Amino acid sequence: MKDISCKLLVIGAGPGGYVCAIRAGQLGIDTVIVEAGKPGGTCLNVGCIPSKALIHAAEEYDRIVHLANGRNSLGIRTTKPELDLSQTIVWKDGIVGRLNSGVSGLLKKAKVKIVQGRARFRDGKTVEVETETGRQIIHAENVVIATGSAPVELPNLPFGGFVISSTEALALTSVPERLVVVGGGYIGLELGTAFAKMGAKVSVVEAQTRILPQYDAELTRPVAKRLQALGIEVMTGAKAKGLAKAGGTLLIEAEDGSEKSLAADKILVTVGRKPVTQGCGLDELVLDMDGPFIRIDERCRTSMRGIYAIGDVTGEPMLAHRAMAQGEMVAEIVAGHKRAWDKRGIPAICFTDPEIVTVGLSPEDARRTDVDVKIGQFPYSANGRAMTKMGEDGFVRVVARADNHLVLGIQAVGQGVSELAAAFGLALEMGTRLEDIAGTIHAHPTQGEAFQEAALKALGQELHI
Repeated sequence: MKDISCKLLVIGAGPGGYVCAIRAGQLGIDTVIVEAGKPGGTCLNVGCIPSKALIHAAEEYDRIVHLANGRNSLGIRTTKPELDLSQTIVWKDGIVGRLNSGVSGLLKKAKVKIVQGRARFRDGKTVEVETETGRQIIHAENVVIATGSAPVELPNLPFGGFVISSTEALALTSVPERLVVVGGGYIGLELGTAFAKMGAKVSVVEAQTRILPQYDAELTRPVAKRLQALGIEVMTGAKAKGLAKAGGTLLIEAEDGSEKSLAADKILVTVGRKPVTQGCGLDELVLDMDGPFIRIDERCRTSMRGIYAIGDVTGEPMLAHRAMAQGEMVAEIVAGHKRAWDKRGIPAICFTDPEIVTVGLSPEDARRTDVDVKIGQFPYSANGRAMTKMGEDGFVRVVARADNHLVLGIQAVGQGVSELAAAFGLALEMGTRLEDIAGTIHAHPTQGEAFQEAALKALGQELHI
């Protein structure tokens, strides 16, 4: 097979990789992208997109169930619904398939050459790919490592049989009667909540003292309240010890040190993700590492000239939109543009019920910077649109410097607040001050008004509370 030479080689066609390749192609760079699986990576195929499809289906089913019980205040009555999860999965797979085709089409439109197979470094400028038709050698002036991440497997709970990762959870064709989720982070709670709404008896086992430990307690309180309302058992300070000999039962060590057992049809392990660095020949390179992650600078450059790394393989936050932004930047750097990476304005969203959005600094983080801060918080119980959607449990919070009112962070929890992430991110990106948000006319009635009201509150000018 004839060798390929190119200016840019991208290894991995996840969100970061394919965006990098598309942007490079648009800029006229001779680009090759290598991917062993389907384009779109974890996010598109077994992560962000399919999980949101499942969450939406669960929400719709749960809504109809509550309308059918005859005890809702909307005056709507209906018959008891039935859920065919196998059909839901067909619908979900259809969405994924269309997006797969879309990514492939965009790569071709940008004149990016796609090589299907697993890449392995020979040296810093040469990669070999095992394809269906043989070994392909690729020589590149610049290489981008975008190999992503994979679910962490617990030694005492290896994947297989009763024990599943998020990948298998998103392919289940029937709702397990009893589901135990090991890990109370965003992945575990998103999927656990969805299956509880679909009728599963769900238990969550979290080793730390509270769920969603990456968020402050005030933000997670409405989520914890909703978990309780859904009948989800949450055990914090508890450690998964392994399966009982008979199988189908998880042994745990409770917070008080006692041993308990939880019967389960499926055990979903969601204790984090690890970078995919094995099997691609990184041992042939001399890369500086941050633990298991590849160390990069503000331009996503590694310690080797001409080699970049983006996305999950470079560490937290492991977010698709972070990888996309990094990929676009690297393509422009290779094209000769002056770019640098600033992570301060990256939104993070937890698609629980209710949803959580954060961008920038939390109040606690802001106080650690040794500056005085102003905090404005507006509850959704005083927002007309939230009330009409029966989504009063939540709030929007703005954190700003006390001296010049520069906004340092924005957080929200509530029904549908994920759609406010763009406004929050833009505010930080533009160097907004409290007066800018307060002086912007927000449409009424919308949940976005809470953003303006939170800024007004921080200024001592609140109107509706």
